Amino acid sequence: MTIRRAEQKDCKRLLELIHELAVYEKAPNEVTVSLAHFEESGFGKNPVWWGFVAEENNIIHGFALYYIRYSTWKGQRMYLEDIIVTEEMRGRKIGSLLFDRLVEEAKEKKLNGIVWQVLAWNKPAINFYKKYQATFDDEWINVSIDT
Repeated sequence: MTIRRAEQKDCKRLLELIHELAVYEKAPNEVTVSLAHFEESGFGKNPVWWGFVAEENNIIHGFALYYIRYSTWKGQRMYLEDIIVTEEMRGRKIGSLLFDRLVEEAKEKKLNGIVWQVLAWNKPAINFYKKYQATFDDEWINVSIDT
């Protein structure tokens, strides 16, 4: 398994995996981003996301996508938007390879931490993150609006 930086040519496959994740998270109709917007956002003039893919025999089996957020208390931090490994490839340490590469990237960029969300019912993901001594915070409530 090779972990490498995501490239624009990967975007179609990444969107397929995003749809797979949405089905897993019981929200299959929530993915509305177009391929063109996804590509522009990651590889256009002003990219806002970066990522890594897990690839074997020219097939992408997983990926991790992140962006930089700013905390007035902590400074620049990596925000892990998504990490996914295809269902048939889970249990092969691919998630760990991707997560370890994210940690390495955060250190290289001198970011002071990585933050993300996990669904409360997603016990496999929670157990995975516990292996990294992640801190879980049940005090904050997610808030959003559509514009």
